[in-house]
Amino acid sequence: MFLYLSKLLPLFLYPLGLACLCLLVALFMLWKRPRTAALAIALALILLLFTSNGWVSRSLVQSLEWQNLPLTEIPTAEAIVVLGGATKSALPPRPSVDLNEAGDRVIYAGQLYRQKKAPIIILSGGRIDWKGGGPSESADMATILTSIGIPKEVIVQEPDSLNTYQNAVNVKKILNSRGIRRVLLVTSAIHMPRSLLIFQHQGIDVIPTPTDFLVSQSELQEMTSTPKGALLNVLPDVDNLHLFTSALKEYVGILAYRLRGWL
Repeated sequence: MFLYLSKLLPLFLYPLGLACLCLLVALFMLWKRPRTAALAIALALILLLFTSNGWVSRSLVQSLEWQNLPLTEIPTAEAIVVLGGATKSALPPRPSVDLNEAGDRVIYAGQLYRQKKAPIIILSGGRIDWKGGGPSESADMATILTSIGIPKEVIVQEPDSLNTYQNAVNVKKILNSRGIRRVLLVTSAIHMPRSLLIFQHQGIDVIPTPTDFLVSQSELQEMTSTPKGALLNVLPDVDNLHLFTSALKEYVGILAYRLRGWL
């Protein structure tokens, strides 16, 4: 139940859900309290305009992603740990496992292995039964890695975790059983601050190796390079709304995990 509520309740804190709540209030108040309805509509409009603004959304994402910039030289470790959330199962009509926006995690882990940064890859991620079903995320990631030539015998699957906290707890059990002390943690850059805190709280010696950066230096420069670029980033855009929501989700997650004592 906690898992379900942790996915459901924050939806009403995110811009789209909150704007919808404001519009529902306006709908019910329209005839009896038109001024209250107008205020709710104005609030929904301001909220959507603010959170779909490129300047705001990219700054919020940058505040998370740039906390752990890639190291100039990545040190070696005893294992590469990859967190789930990067795949779509091979359910019809998909011919095979697909990578989503966060799929860079899987490819980057394969690259690190080929660079001999660690001898094994630990894939952590289950599958929530009410979110599409299919094999575990760890199994899907293993399918992708073996398809690009990573030996099956160097892959260790952890198919039971359903959130980042469980990722850390279950991976720690694997590390302890194998006597592994130091790992490279691979996840999306926006997810890395929360993941790093959780793994460190479990006493794991972890080196952050982020990938899947949503905001780059060139993209930030584009916003100020020309008046046209600056104007376009002020106007509402669904991609900017998605960026803002993704960053807000991480901040809400950090707060919730801290309140539960997981950080």
